[in-house]
Amino acid sequence: MTRNLAIADAHSRFDSGTFRTLLARRIAAPTESQNPERAAALAAYLEDDIRPAFEAMGFTCQTLTHPLAKAPFLFAERFEDAALPTVFGYGHGDVIRGLEKEWKDGTSPWVLTDKDGYWYGRGIADNKGQHSVNMQAMAAVLAVRGKLGFNAKYLIEMGEEVTSPGLQELCEQHQKLFKADVMIASDGPRLAPLRPTVFLGSRGCINFDLSIEARQGGHHSGNWGGLISNPGIQLAHAIASITSPTGAIQIPEWKPKALPDAVRRALADCEVDGGGDGPTIEPAWGEPGLSPAERVFGWSSFEVLAFKTGNPDTPVNAIPPRAWARCQLRFVVGINAADILPALGRHLDAKGFGMVKLAAAKDEIFQATRIDPDEPWVQWAVKSIAQTSGKKPAVLPNLGGSLPNHIFTDTLGLKTIWVPHSYAGCSQHAPNERLPPELLREALGIMAGLYWDLGSGDTPSPPDPTVRPPALSQR
Repeated sequence: MTRNLAIADAHSRFDSGTFRTLLARRIAAPTESQNPERAAALAAYLEDDIRPAFEAMGFTCQTLTHPLAKAPFLFAERFEDAALPTVFGYGHGDVIRGLEKEWKDGTSPWVLTDKDGYWYGRGIADNKGQHSVNMQAMAAVLAVRGKLGFNAKYLIEMGEEVTSPGLQELCEQHQKLFKADVMIASDGPRLAPLRPTVFLGSRGCINFDLSIEARQGGHHSGNWGGLISNPGIQLAHAIASITSPTGAIQIPEWKPKALPDAVRRALADCEVDGGGDGPTIEPAWGEPGLSPAERVFGWSSFEVLAFKTGNPDTPVNAIPPRAWARCQLRFVVGINAADILPALGRHLDAKGFGMVKLAAAKDEIFQATRIDPDEPWVQWAVKSIAQTSGKKPAVLPNLGGSLPNHIFTDTLGLKTIWVPHSYAGCSQHAPNERLPPELLREALGIMAGLYWDLGSGDTPSPPDPTVRPPALSQR
């Protein structure tokens, strides 16, 4: 029974085609949580595929529900010994809408397809491919060792793509059931396709709408141009006041007071790389004086996701009566989430844009989280990954995107270590979602090594159970 045998077993599952067959079956399930017609598919993914896979590994499974959730949760637990560490895992089986008509020729969101050196399919990166890697890696350890050597708990939800409704309340309700020493999970992208990565939290995220309702109906631009306001022009100027012409945020409450030294040190070794098919980084865009890694992992960013005024499909010679934009702020620890929209309101009023209405686009806000890169569990995980891969992993204080990580840190009191099995250019929320197969093969080996090491008896000592760690997110 050796570590190398477990890693070899994980690789053999890839090389034999077993992993691809499993992943193809899961991708074929149209688990679009944004589509109300897919409720049956969401439940079936858990009951018909994930539950049997966990039960085959000796896990006890139960379906959990909450009135706020739009789909059930599956909780799986394998208990071996009270003296062993307990590791909590998490993943989500729901995906963004398939957008079938927009995929490139020869590919489909619901068919795992080999093309141009990639595997295509909706969910291969976010998140079916990632939790499938982790489950197969655990199976490899069990096949070689006959046991995990640690206690494992795993939660799979089906609503992450609609901001995880009910997850907070479920974790509050089941704190004792979900109790663990550490959380190790996989989501999001690596820093670069070929560089193993660990991240320790996530940026927060709030989506909101800006709108101007000037009057009822449009009016002929020849008769009224120059006499009545144009909401499209007004809203464009209002949005432009939020950042500089190069995207630097102009609202002080949206920016951290400084980049912490620990964050700066961790990011000094990190070079953002979206792969050969990723966009080119624009050095002059965003907060001046920061490296690309510092801008995306250590700072806040504002984006306009959509803008509409008039009839874009059939423009007419009329001044539109209204304008609307969907906007987004990604923010880091140190930003008061409750003050994001009030601060924007104060800013717009001061700039003379009192006619702009603000409204949160969703009830849920992902809070910002970040744990210390020097945390013993982090250093332990980095050592394991380096041993398996022969590469120095990148350590990111937080993901550039957003996850419901604050629920695990604050509600469950867990240290959170994320080991992503994707890359930034994977098109995870767009048509043509894809991953290079060699990344998945490497990830299987990395996680087999990590799970093997969890059961080897040299993990960090558990904390004093009488001392609850402070909340790690910034609210």
